[in-house]
Amino acid sequence: MRRKLYLVAYDISSPTRLQAALKCVRHWATGGQLSVHECWLTTGELNELRRRMADILHPEEDSLLIIRLDPRQKPEVMGLALPPEDPDWFYAG
Repeated sequence: MRRKLYLVAYDISSPTRLQAALKCVRHWATGGQLSVHECWLTTGELNELRRRMADILHPEEDSLLIIRLDPRQKPEVMGLALPPEDPDWFYAG
């Protein structure tokens, strides 16, 4: 199954939940910043990410944004940023 590129961003008010969200998203992230990550996901992985984040977030205090990026668009990067690439494998540890 082919992976698609998503931006996953969150704003979480609790430091404990913030760390849990970071750990969760980094499971699939290939790049990103503090709370915005580039993730290559299959449909199943996307659904798993949603389920895990739903267990972490408090909807009345936190937010999660998942955006599928258009594969026809070439990413523009500046500075130390690298264009997102779909790796052959992921290390989950």
